[in-house]
Amino acid sequence: MNTLDVSQQKQEGKVTKRIEEQTAKVPSLTYMGLAVGSMVASAVCMATGRRQLAQFIGQWVPSLLIIGVYNKLVKAEQELLEGQARVQQRI
Repeated sequence: MNTLDVSQQKQEGKVTKRIEEQTAKVPSLTYMGLAVGSMVASAVCMATGRRQLAQFIGQWVPSLLIIGVYNKLVKAEQELLEGQARVQQRI
């Protein structure tokens, strides 16, 4: 690890690490499913004339997709760090 990596790890709070540990346990497909489910629920609400509720539920979709992307990034970073640790152990 270089100096920048070490300083970034020190800056991250304990809360952030706990959140990342918990979100990494959730499969990435879950967030995609929730987003699609929100789209369907929004469409049903719109079709039944509940326009405001449809718009409210429809606004969840981008947030859920962004959380899913963040989840993927956290998992990728963990795998990368684990791989680096294994390489360093071999040296």
